[in-house]
Amino acid sequence: MELVKNLKQIKIVKYFLIILLSSTLLAISAKLKIPFYPVPMTMQTFVVLLIGVCFGWKLGGTIIIFYLLEGIVGLPVFSGTPEKGSGIVYFVGPTMGYLLGFVFAAVLSGIFKFDKNIVLNFLKLVLCVSIIYLLGVIWLGTLIGWDKPIINLGIKPFLLAELFKMTLLSIIITLFNNKLYILKK
Repeated sequence: MELVKNLKQIKIVKYFLIILLSSTLLAISAKLKIPFYPVPMTMQTFVVLLIGVCFGWKLGGTIIIFYLLEGIVGLPVFSGTPEKGSGIVYFVGPTMGYLLGFVFAAVLSGIFKFDKNIVLNFLKLVLCVSIIYLLGVIWLGTLIGWDKPIINLGIKPFLLAELFKMTLLSIIITLFNNKLYILKK
């Protein structure tokens, strides 16, 4: 009985460390700005989808929710923090839809089965990342008004970067397919 209790405690510690390390990786990916056209690129969406692929929908979604909670309580984990504010005030700003989209994208990428078909893998990833942008522009339109050019503001500047990231992730998933499923069940 003691052995079962110890094994459960070890499992809890393991999951906590995975959540902590993964949310830290996501925070780092939000802070690193890579020069790209027409706007600098972060690797956030890449890491969000990779988390879902590696850990599955339950743990992947949990990791992203933990990351969002870190930002909501004021830790500078989001891309524009602390320069543009922090905490709940930053969270409910123009990027909230995108941030909430991270949860759904990680869950969907955790549900999908990826295989050796690079084209199909790419299309699945595009669908996942599209959820982020869909929720992002819905919130942006609600916040700044539907009469504004929300597609030009909230999607177009990021299309080339997303194409690059989804292509890179498709290659990685296709090459290392079975080795990426760390805890996916």
